[in-house]
Amino acid sequence: MGQREIRRHLQKERQSAIRRFRKQKRLNSMASPGRHGFILVLDHLKPAFNIGKIFRSADAFDAAEVHLIATPFFDPAPAKGSFKWVPAKFHDIFRSCYDELIDRRYALFAMDPAEGKDLPDVALPPQSAFIFGNEERGHRFNKGDYPEIRSLKIPQFGRVESLNVSIAASIVMYEYVKQNGGGNNFL
Repeated sequence: MGQREIRRHLQKERQSAIRRFRKQKRLNSMASPGRHGFILVLDHLKPAFNIGKIFRSADAFDAAEVHLIATPFFDPAPAKGSFKWVPAKFHDIFRSCYDELIDRRYALFAMDPAEGKDLPDVALPPQSAFIFGNEERGHRFNKGDYPEIRSLKIPQFGRVESLNVSIAASIVMYEYVKQNGGGNNFL
């Protein structure tokens, strides 16, 4: 397959993803918040990779909402239908998401592999929002401008510098549910 054919194939895949997204976004408008009070904030994540997988885990852990920053669309196929069940809110800039969550009295935590307290060592309040940055560049906002945001990290013991963002989100959701009444299915 030549360069031209590859570009044409990728363009068709992108158009298909956009059509799937538009269809499922209409269904998402009827989604109800899950029974757990946590919110995930996805700050400038790539549209083709992890967002759908995070929605699938958010459905499994019964998240209240997922907020997306500067994400006009994403491929919902990896969500396996979960995008229609977990409410999504779209923001053009981080400030609007931040202001909304502060007004709703959420405790905000920025997940950062390099700094902050270890996730299991922090008592997570019922109304917690977890902010995950871009897969390559991390958070796009200046943390110094938002003193209410606390940094957390997931303890790691091997040589890698960070976890895949969808895996990190699942670990955070598990820890939240474990601390805040996950029922008999949690240790």
